[in-house]
Formats: sequence, structure tokens, C-alpha cells
Amino acid sequence: MTNAFTYAFLLALGGSLLLRLWLARRHTRHILRHRQQLPAGFADSIPLEAHQRAADYTVAKTRLGMLNAVADTLLILALTLGGGLQGLWQLSANLAGSDLLRGLILIGAVSLVSGAVSLPFSLARTFGVEARFGFNSTTPKLFFLDLIKSTTLGIMIGAPLLLLVLWLMSIMGSLWWLWVWLLWSGFSVLLVAVYPTLIAPLFNKFQPLQDATLSQRIDALLQRCGFKSQGIFVMDGSTRSSHGNAYFTGFGASKRIVFFDTLLKRLEHDEIEAVLAHELGHFHKRHVIKRIGLTFALSLGFLFILGRLIDASWFYQGLGLTSQSNALALVLFFMVIPAFTFPLTPLSSLLSRRHEYEADDFAAAQVSAEALASALVKLYRDNASTLTPDPLHSAFYDSHPPATLRIAHLKGEHA
Repeated sequence: MTNAFTYAFLLALGGSLLLRLWLARRHTRHILRHRQQLPAGFADSIPLEAHQRAADYTVAKTRLGMLNAVADTLLILALTLGGGLQGLWQLSANLAGSDLLRGLILIGAVSLVSGAVSLPFSLARTFGVEARFGFNSTTPKLFFLDLIKSTTLGIMIGAPLLLLVLWLMSIMGSLWWLWVWLLWSGFSVLLVAVYPTLIAPLFNKFQPLQDATLSQRIDALLQRCGFKSQGIFVMDGSTRSSHGNAYFTGFGASKRIVFFDTLLKRLEHDEIEAVLAHELGHFHKRHVIKRIGLTFALSLGFLFILGRLIDASWFYQGLGLTSQSNALALVLFFMVIPAFTFPLTPLSSLLSRRHEYEADDFAAAQVSAEALASALVKLYRDNASTLTPDPLHSAFYDSHPPATLRIAHLKGEHA
């Protein structure tokens, strides 16, 4: 049944898709327009051929992303106003004898359909774009093994959690949303704590850092920064991709420092130390805690809103359903809410870029701004990161400042 909410939903969904496509189009045109010339300050460190390769790589990824966005939008329309979700709900009645199991089957079916739609794009990204530009080292066997592992893990962890969520929604009355939030928050903290030792090793191999000289430099840096970790590990990232990275993982006593093996092969010791100092800057400035806190606050707000909508017939009818249930409300809400919140993406990106600048400043004070700038230039070059993103696209999406602005900031210059 069409109502005012139907038109609001269509306006938000269509508007967000058109905005995505418009930004992507701007991005590709801007990159191609600057393909033949390096930005000032990079001519001595990045060959023109590498700059052009990065431009072509970014354009290829962006165009695939545009197709993916269209497919995702069509899927949402098919599941809502197209009657797909209503059909899956009716089908689930034949497979389950209780509302809890019926809700679990519904969510599983939606996840299966969504995964089937996203799989071709994942394959095209890995064996198309990444392979064409020389980054992919994943075999089809490893790709599908990872898919089987992640699906199995998702079922083992997600099914009991969803059953608990649906159970709380059915017995906790009007404050069910608060209890679900407490459950989700506690589970999220637990997952972060156990991820380094129980989950990550299912997909990658982690070995203690063997380079004694580098290890001594890192230990000295950790002591200066007051950071304690369970260890410094090297991950076999090269088994899947030639991209390089470094990150912290874990929580509390389970914190680990992880370097991709590809990164260690490309950077000098002082550059690796600078990259780590940048990551330590996030720790020192409490960026991770702040982001977790913001995520928890937003999730509480969203669940509160869902608590107000769960019994509203116009909410279901406006999205093409004739039935009402806790599971349907859960699926519908988190399926359509991104269309309404997408215009707020620049705020999150802005906060993230500020954190990156703060982490860069911390690294420059602890080690060397020159070493960090040198490491970043190598990573931009080797990862084929474009040096000339469209400014509006970058402001909307990018969690890191553009290369020109970031290097200029480290050098104390104005880009």
C-alpha cells in the first residue's frame, strides 16, 4: 500500500543513488583530466607511468563501484516494494514452527540473496580489476575457501546472536531496544578482544617479527609512547594481494601490532617506524575509543528510532509489506536507513581526516616527518593510490586526506 513514507523512501533511495553516481562521474573525469601530469612535488618521487597507472586503476574501481551501487539499489527495491521480502516471510512460515526460528530463516534468506548479488562484483574486483593491475595474488581456490570460512563463521556467530536479539525484542516490552543495544555493545567489545587470536588466524598466518634491528627500534618507540602490546607480528598479506598495510588489532591486553609482509619489503626501517608511529598516534589521541563511542551512540539512536517504528503499520506498508514482525522490522530498518543517512557521510569522513592529521603530527614529533612522508609516497606509488582525486568526491568519501594535502602538511607547507 503506497503512503507518504513510500515517496520519502523512493526520494531518499533514488537521491542517494544519483548522488553516488554523480560523485563517481566527477571523480573519474577529474582523474582522467589530470592523468598526463603529476602534481607539483611528486615528479621526483613517482614516475609518470606510475601516476597514470594509479589513475587508470582508480577509474576502473570507481566504475565497478557505480555498477555495484545500481545493483544494490535494485536489490533493495526488489526486496521492499517489489514484494521479495514479503515472499520470503511467507516462505519462512513453511520452514519454521516458531516466530524466533522464522525470523532467523528470514534474515538468513535475505543475507543469502544479498551475498548472491554481491558475489559477481567481488569476483570482478578480485580477478578483474585487481588482477589487471597486478595486485591480485588470490587463487580461485583461496577466494572460495575464504568465502566458505567467512560464511560458516558468520552463521556460527551470527545465528545465536540474532536469536538472542529476536528473543529480547519479544520479551522486553517497549524497552527492548535498550537491551538489544547492551547485548550488541557487549558482543562488539568481546569480538574485538578475541579477533586477533581466534578469528584472524583462520584466514592469515601471523609470525613474530624476525628482523632484530627493526624489532629493537619498534620496542624503543613503544616504550617512548607508553604502548604495550601482545607482540609485533607479520601477516602473509602477499598470499591475497600485493597491497601493503599495517594496523593495530585487539583490545586491552590482546592488542597486537600487525605488518603486512608486503609493506616490510618496500619500506626502509625508519619509514616502517614512522608508519607505526602514525598508528600509535591514533592510540595516543584515543581515536579508536572515540570512534567506538560514536558507533555505540549512533547504534543506540538507531535502535531507539526502530523502537518507535516497530509497531507502525505505515512503516511496513510504505515499504511494500502486508505483514508485521520483529524480524521484518529489523531487516527493513537496516536495509533502508542508509538511504536516509547517506548525505551525512561527509561528516564521518571529515572526522576521520582530522584524526589522520593528528596522528601524522604525533608521528612527526616522535620520529621524523620526512620518513613518514617518504613512506607515504612509496605507499601511494605501490598501492596505485591516485594523487589527483576530485576534491568534492574526496571530501565526501575519503577517510584520509588527499596525498598532496597530507604531504604538504607533513612538510609544513600549504598545498
